[in-house]
Amino acid sequence: MLGGGRPLRGCQPSASPERHIVTSLEDLKRAASARAIEFVQPGMRIGLGTGSTARHFVELLGARVRGGLAVVAVPTSEATRADAKRLGIPLSTLDETPELDLTVDGADEIAPDLTVIKGGGGALLWEKIVAAASARMIVIADYTKWVPVLGRFPLPIEVVPFGLAATGRAVEAAAAAAGCSGPAVLRRTTEGHPFVTDGGHHILDASLGRIAEPKALAAGLARIPGVIEHGLFIGLVAAAIIAGAEGVRIVEADGSYGS
Repeated sequence: MLGGGRPLRGCQPSASPERHIVTSLEDLKRAASARAIEFVQPGMRIGLGTGSTARHFVELLGARVRGGLAVVAVPTSEATRADAKRLGIPLSTLDETPELDLTVDGADEIAPDLTVIKGGGGALLWEKIVAAASARMIVIADYTKWVPVLGRFPLPIEVVPFGLAATGRAVEAAAAAAGCSGPAVLRRTTEGHPFVTDGGHHILDASLGRIAEPKALAAGLARIPGVIEHGLFIGLVAAAIIAGAEGVRIVEADGSYGS
């Protein structure tokens, strides 16, 4: 049973229909998602993540729902909402269902203490709100997302459009003060327009290389008026399910391992 700082009590795994030979990163993502599905129990209120790995979980959950599993889900983005609706998953909102049992989401980087970077898909604010409303959170990923130190993946920072240049300078100054200098660049679409989140905000991607002190950086970013939220998830993750060529392993927040 998964444990850690936010334990998964009452979530005993059941038999998974998705045991198969892993041959690609997409297979790995699906294998991690299939392991996470085993912790979903009837009657649960589930937070649905956003991104390429979370999409596999949503698809597998849809199959379980069509097989008779009774759950209700809160999506973390409009894209996930559309996918879940198409798959027949009963949906709610945090206004209607303010307390969730479990959130399952992907991650862009996962450190050994289960501090993670999220937001590559542009949904970090809603993802963090849903995670914070959950009794427990599992992140699912392929082995390439497991890193000794966070920072190689640019840190997404959701900001208001007003005063963007000033906010960007403040973000870079906060990063430098936390010992991880680097440029914060406005995220743009493939057409060259500023990326706009579901909440109507922009995203700065800070290329910091190595974030040795995530808590210090998070505190510095939180003091900037133009910053809505950042992609450092600290103390929210109960367990990470990591799929690799040798199989699927579970790393818990207390540092223990399982499979």
